[in-house]
Amino acid sequence: MTNPPIPLDLRKLKVYPLAQRHSMSQIEEILIKPDSAPPPCPEATAAIIRQCAQNILAARKRGASVIFMYGAHLVKNGGALLVERLIDKQFITHLATNGAGSIHDWEFAFQAWSTESVEQNVATGTFGTWDETGRNIHLALLAGALRNEGYGVALGRFIMEDGVTLPKVEFLESALRSEPSHPLSPARAELLQAMREHRLAAGRHEVKHPWKHISIFGQAFRHQIPLTVHPGIGYDIISNHPMFNGAAIGRAAAHDFRLFGRAVESLDGGVVLSVGSAIMAPQVFEKSISCVNNLRLQVNRLIVHDHTFYVVDLQDGGNWDWSKGEPPRDNAAYYLRFCKSFSRMGGTMHYLQCDNIVFLHHLWHQLFRS
Repeated sequence: MTNPPIPLDLRKLKVYPLAQRHSMSQIEEILIKPDSAPPPCPEATAAIIRQCAQNILAARKRGASVIFMYGAHLVKNGGALLVERLIDKQFITHLATNGAGSIHDWEFAFQAWSTESVEQNVATGTFGTWDETGRNIHLALLAGALRNEGYGVALGRFIMEDGVTLPKVEFLESALRSEPSHPLSPARAELLQAMREHRLAAGRHEVKHPWKHISIFGQAFRHQIPLTVHPGIGYDIISNHPMFNGAAIGRAAAHDFRLFGRAVESLDGGVVLSVGSAIMAPQVFEKSISCVNNLRLQVNRLIVHDHTFYVVDLQDGGNWDWSKGEPPRDNAAYYLRFCKSFSRMGGTMHYLQCDNIVFLHHLWHQLFRS
């Protein structure tokens, strides 16, 4: 009988100071100013954006959710201030992104630079092995778990409060002994282990974020607008760090999935914007709305209804007119998850082949003028 394979020991990874990395994006070079004139777009696209703005206003008037789901390229393309305006004016009630969206947001808030060459750094074994990124996001999640916070709130607080305060090891040990079945016991044990293994001192860990004003996470926390993160284990560069803790990431993400469901529960007559998220947004949304419908049907309530989707991506949508419904299986468009999933979720779906910044910039101007 052969021995089972031994997993890699990621605790032996060599990590490097973030300042040594050649970062390809500087926030001041890419940041879009909301009051600037948006770039031109075709009239057919502009008409759908105007309709989207009117649907958002109607949803807010009736108290329905306006959920904004976005991919990391929105951050890397400089859209942070546009999003901040939308949440400041309460046009959006819930934000959701993937793990990469959180990483680029944090790096910009911390040092104003982000994005590395995947091809070059994989070849040298340095892709993702940046100490501050992995260390500080894990710190935020480990500490936030003690407050029963999800990924989005924990990282937003970490950014706005410039760090975190860790409890004494003795407190964690005592709590685990006296309350072993407490709901927070797993979080306490993970933080205790991390403090011992990585020599994290109790007390204040100050991490300055000079550019917190351009952090979507920070501003969502400041405005008390829910922002949820829906990562995958092994998807994100924080896996490439000795502090990698799948349990901490999973616990934070599980909390956020339940919180996202609360936004879907209020979606009757509301709007979902899926901007540049080909995988996370459709996959997370379809599971969440099924959970909400399951709970509603148990108490004889109607399933989620009268909602509208605006799906934005640069791809051509398979050259399929999605207003006609789902294409047949022998059509390549059938396999475009970012269109197909949302077309199956009830309500009305509109697909816009559009740059994410162009869409968001025009949308802000439409809403601002309304």
